[in-house]
Order: sequence, then structure tokens, then C-alpha cells
Amino acid sequence: MTHRILILGGTTEARQLAGRLARRADFSVTLSLAGRTESPAAQGVPVRVGGFGGADGLAAYLHADKIDLLIDATHPYAARISANAAEAAKQAGVPILALRRPGWEPVDGDRWTLVDSVAEAARALGTAPRRVFLAIGRQEASAFEAAPQHRYLIRSVDPVEPKLAVPDAHYLLARGPFPEADERALLESHGIDAVVSKNSGGEATYGKIAAARAHGVEVVMVRRPVLPDVPSAETVDALAAKVDHLFAPVAERGV
Repeated sequence: MTHRILILGGTTEARQLAGRLARRADFSVTLSLAGRTESPAAQGVPVRVGGFGGADGLAAYLHADKIDLLIDATHPYAARISANAAEAAKQAGVPILALRRPGWEPVDGDRWTLVDSVAEAARALGTAPRRVFLAIGRQEASAFEAAPQHRYLIRSVDPVEPKLAVPDAHYLLARGPFPEADERALLESHGIDAVVSKNSGGEATYGKIAAARAHGVEVVMVRRPVLPDVPSAETVDALAAKVDHLFAPVAERGV
């Protein structure tokens, strides 16, 4: 029997999980990408690109494609997608699991200012001009047009279009991981005195946090949104084990 699994992805862990599950001959794995990244990394499994039309559309897809398991492995800040996934799974009567990487925690030497939104982060930078490293991607960068007094270094995978309506902005196209040594050099070369970041968690983009600590630079950290309460795991290995257990023969589950 073949078990059909749909993974809502867009993260490195989603790609790793898809590859891990695809090794099983009895799994048919499809990875869904929202399409926000113009040139996504190769995924290694069949990929579906684009939205579903909200929770109702996703529920219809789960039913029509006879999906046996939905896995939410989206970015920690993709709150709307996660909410739609939980609701769609409920409507379609399909089990759901979530991959929820733990967030970063401040340590000695960190100078974090915690905020609840990107707009609040722009206000938290203050009125005096600063040299700011925006490491939040391109989707919400326009919020900083409300604080045009600062000089911005903006890093994203895809170009920020349209460019920000601010007097001084430098754009850097790059895809992680970003080692700490490189991040230290970046902060130093641009004279950065504030970093704006989301609490993405994981190691791939932690370098900027460690670099800011080393240089005594403030980090304006956007807190994570509240996500639906569904069965979850923090690592690819742990979630893969949950999937194996879900589809194990009854005798192997000890039932």
C-alpha cells in the first residue's frame, strides 16, 4: 500500500524531510512551495508550486488527491499557512504533523529588543539615524519606509521590488547558510549598529546573532507568531520517526 504525503515546505528542513521520507518505497511524497522564492533550491521530490486557495482549497486538494498525511514544515512565521493547514486537515479528516524548529534564546552578551511585528521593529530603531542590517527577507522590508532616517543594508534571496523609498539603502542578494565569521565581517565593513531579525531558529542564519553579540550590536528581534496546536516535532529525525510510527503495522506499534 502506498501512503500519500503532502509536505508544505519552503524551509531547509522541509527539503531534508522530503528526501528522508522519499526513501521509503511505500511513501509517495509531494512537496508544496508557496512560490514566494523566484529560484528555490532543488528539492529532490515532486514539487507543487502555488497556493491552494485558503483552508477550503487545501481541504479539497487533500480529498481529491487522497492524501494520507499532511505535514506543515513551513517557516515559523508562516502563521496564515499553518492556520490554514490545521483547518484543512480537520475538514478533510487527514492527520497532520508539524515540524517546529525551536527558536533562539538570548545568552550573556546579547542585546535584544523584543517586538511583536516588523512595523514595531521599525519604530524600535528610534529617531536618531542608524546603520541597520535588515535580515528579514524581502516580503516585509517596505515597513521600514516609515523610518527613512536610517541607512539600510537589506539582504534577501530575491530582489526587493520595488526598492524601498528611503534615501540610503544597499541591497545584498544571498542565500544561507551564513557563517559567523562572514557575518562579523559584514557588520564591520558596513558599520552596522543595529540588526533586525526574525527569531527563525536553527543554525543556518544564527551567524548574524552571534556576530552581533561579538560586536556589541543591538538586535531588534521580532517574536514568533502563535501557531496552531497540532502534533509536532522539533527536528527532521524526530518528525520522521513520528511518520514511521503512524504508518507502521499495528503489531509494530504495540497496539
